Amino acid sequence: MNLFHAGYQAIPNPDIHYGRKNADFGQGFYLSDDEFFCRRWAKERRGQQVYLNKYTLDLSGLAVKRFSRDREWFDYIQTNRAGRKDTLSQYDVIIGPIANDTIFDTNGILTSGLLDSDISLQALQLGPNYTQVVIKTKKGADALRYCSCEILPNEQLKSFEADERIEEAAYQEQLGQLLTNLLE
Repeated sequence: MNLFHAGYQAIPNPDIHYGRKNADFGQGFYLSDDEFFCRRWAKERRGQQVYLNKYTLDLSGLAVKRFSRDREWFDYIQTNRAGRKDTLSQYDVIIGPIANDTIFDTNGILTSGLLDSDISLQALQLGPNYTQVVIKTKKGADALRYCSCEILPNEQLKSFEADERIEEAAYQEQLGQLLTNLLE
């Protein structure tokens, strides 16, 4: 499996314990199998280069949990975002959709607890379906092979900004329509 991670440094030896414990799939090293997604959503930061790290992952012998946009996925995200104990810690790798409220600006309403969980799930099922692959264990990290990295030119990052705004506006429109329909 070819995987990609955009960030502000080359990461030949990812640390699965670095980062937020309350992310969608809990603590781990987050990647995507979608190179275009990683390029497109990489963010420019003043004074820093943006790197696209490239890896391969051999899933042989690994405990892998796969999600789709369903209730099980939603409940797992809610558990992790609330900072509760990881209920799937026995898995080396978790693969599933990225919750769009981490990509698009929704002011946190989808997972804040302000909305009924059924409404939140419907809202998180809207929009594009991008995949994340999270390495959760040392065994999973040992199966991840660093291939290379490249520096993404600022011009390339800027060229995607307009596309991102269009996609975000479409998502916000869908979300607004869903919430309007549910509240009527």
